[in-house]
Amino acid sequence: MLKNDRRTIFGWTMYDWANSAYSTTIAGAILPAYFTGTVVPDAGYEIFGRTVDGQTLWAAVVGFGAFLLFLIMPVLGAIADFSASKKRFLVVFAYGGAVFSSVLFFMTEGDVMLTLGIFLLAQVGFVAANVFYDGFLPDITTPDTIDRVSARGFALGYFGGGLQLLLGFLLISFHEAVGISEAMAARIAIFSAGVWWAFFSWYSFRYFRETGTAQELPERYAGRPRTLAYVQLGYGRTLATARKLIKFKHLLWFLIAYMLYNDGVQTTINMSSAYADDTLGLETATIGLAFLIVQFIAVGGALFFGRLADRYGTKEAILVSLVIWSIIAVLAYFLPEGQALPFFGVAALIGLVLGGIQALSRSLYGSMIPEEASAEFYGFYSVFSKFSAMWGPLLFALISGATGSGRPAILAIIIFFVAGFLVLLRVDIEAARRSKDRWVFTGAEAGVVDGDLG
Repeated sequence: MLKNDRRTIFGWTMYDWANSAYSTTIAGAILPAYFTGTVVPDAGYEIFGRTVDGQTLWAAVVGFGAFLLFLIMPVLGAIADFSASKKRFLVVFAYGGAVFSSVLFFMTEGDVMLTLGIFLLAQVGFVAANVFYDGFLPDITTPDTIDRVSARGFALGYFGGGLQLLLGFLLISFHEAVGISEAMAARIAIFSAGVWWAFFSWYSFRYFRETGTAQELPERYAGRPRTLAYVQLGYGRTLATARKLIKFKHLLWFLIAYMLYNDGVQTTINMSSAYADDTLGLETATIGLAFLIVQFIAVGGALFFGRLADRYGTKEAILVSLVIWSIIAVLAYFLPEGQALPFFGVAALIGLVLGGIQALSRSLYGSMIPEEASAEFYGFYSVFSKFSAMWGPLLFALISGATGSGRPAILAIIIFFVAGFLVLLRVDIEAARRSKDRWVFTGAEAGVVDGDLG
């Protein structure tokens, strides 16, 4: 695959356009509010002899899903690299996630556990597909273009996801004019997100092809079923790489910093809709409009932070965004109930920094890892992401369940931004980038060449 090929980059960025419908409608604005406001009874849902509210249930399943993904993603990444199957894995998980997203249309009042189960399967498809999608980034770019291409993908994703959410929001806002209930309008919007994801994925996949060359399985796996051999190889190579990773201190410090601050970002994204519905008492239409504000401002935010990174450095741009994220957590705590305008103001601030921190984190990591194992290393990236992303929602569920309010839970998120900021200060980016040439991969083994590991 040619580096910096326009057709390839267009196809790659279009997948951001495709899957962002899931981020905005399924994981973000509409499904969580529909779940807490319609699927879960007003009196709450009894589980293990205790009655819990919708936002606590949602936080718990988001945390559990992150733990599940933490267990499986680096192994799938290693298998994809070894068998040169990044695109095949991407296609399978993308279409699978899109199908489960559309099936959520059939969830109605009282279908609490079934809704959570199907959402969990859709979430697995979304996150797994992103690992293989991200794994293409170092393959199709060069060090001088990786930040801009990553930012362009996120910008296109925010615009596409925002457009799909806008259509759903309009349907919900004018549901009476078309003769349907608000709940039915929300269900149609949820269904359309899955269709959007599937259709534009098909369009995206036409423009880029598989990278890398498949390797022969080592002799010790001979005679075993191919699937079992790949699973065993994937775990073996993942563990071998993890042991070597300890020697690359600056790459490891970055992953720890990312693990911390990403927890705050993901908790904010995953819990904002449920928080707005349960704690602030806002209508679904208001929440949808706030997410639209986030999406369309994030388009400019991703491009702005991309330019900021070009001028001052990627690390420095991320540090600036973390200061703003900390301010957002404090402002969210003080938001008044039932008032849309202050909520919209915080949404605008989130939009400014959301695209920047996601795009720059992805490209910064991509510049520090070996290309021949990009899917495996993005599997690690996903592991650190998912390992972190389960603690924020679980902490939110614990605090909101204990206090009966989401306010102290949302304020607690600031811990992750401050800790991530402090750890990121320790990272020497150039040393980490130099160290990527020290990795050597042979079969199921990861080796390290002597020298400055960074």
